[in-house]
Amino acid sequence: MTSLLKEMAKRASSWLSGDSDENMVVISTRVRMARNLAGYKYPTTADRPTNEKIVSHFDSIYSKSDCLKKGVFVKDSDLSRLDKDFLIERHLMSPNFMHDDNSRALYLTRNEQISIMINEEDHIRMQALVPGLNPEKAFNKISEYDTEIGRYLEFDYDADFGFLTSCPTNVGTGLRTSVLIHLPGLVITKEIDRVIAKITKMGVAVRGFYGEGTDVLGNLFQVSNQKTLGISEKETLESLTDVCRYIIEEETRARQLLMDEAPEQIRDKIWRSYGILKYAHVLTSEEVMNLLSALRLGIAIGILDFVDIPLINEILLFSQPAHLQKYYSEEMDQDRRDFIRAQMVREKFAAFKI
Repeated sequence: MTSLLKEMAKRASSWLSGDSDENMVVISTRVRMARNLAGYKYPTTADRPTNEKIVSHFDSIYSKSDCLKKGVFVKDSDLSRLDKDFLIERHLMSPNFMHDDNSRALYLTRNEQISIMINEEDHIRMQALVPGLNPEKAFNKISEYDTEIGRYLEFDYDADFGFLTSCPTNVGTGLRTSVLIHLPGLVITKEIDRVIAKITKMGVAVRGFYGEGTDVLGNLFQVSNQKTLGISEKETLESLTDVCRYIIEEETRARQLLMDEAPEQIRDKIWRSYGILKYAHVLTSEEVMNLLSALRLGIAIGILDFVDIPLINEILLFSQPAHLQKYYSEEMDQDRRDFIRAQMVREKFAAFKI
């Protein structure tokens, strides 16, 4: 895992590689499945020996399965606090995973599209992460791993309710689909609350950048399904796709409204953000995310034609605290990070003469 983390610290995530028109609004899609093993208490109520046994079960099938051998398996105790922060920032591990040492483990494929947490809230939480709006592709990827693990381990399943999970909201399919979406137009026009209220009635939840219990940063929201009982996987995927297409329409309309009614103010906001990023000597992580949001908007509406989305995504990723420290192979306090972050951003923009 150490060598893989070093590789990851020097490259952008594959889920940030989308290049379609939809990617001007939608960043990525995640499909997660929750599974538990029959006959064992769930991680939140089990004792340490039981959780260690679950890790051992997964470790044993990891060594047998050709499918799982594509990735890397590591125990929680072998990851430093900085490693965990880095993986959370990369959306490969949940913030809950690092609250305490509870005999946990993590599996990752080298392309980062698949990650599996062992003993988070459920025995197994596996996810596929792909660029753009593509729930079906993410579902097909994670289904391969669900089927493979199910060949070796018996899941806790009820004929009436479906897959049983630690949280009742996941009972049934155990399927949670979420989309990371950029909504500056709706935020600036103050239409975001109206849209969130409407889509909440359509059965989705809206969360922050790192998921449940986290804040919205850089106008990036996570939109996910809430219902898993009495609804098929196909219906879940189609329903969230429809909701996202509605959000994309609303965001596109809001961006056009801004250009029709306040073009100079929007240009000023975008160019001012560019100027701060290009010349500032101290930048916090939150500042960078908010400033990059303006640049991402500027690219989408045609104001900035010399900066591209891959660069914005690269800075977004590597300006995060743990990424910054991993990239420079240096542990830093906040003041040092803010200085080095600004230096890194200036270097990224140095080639632009504007």
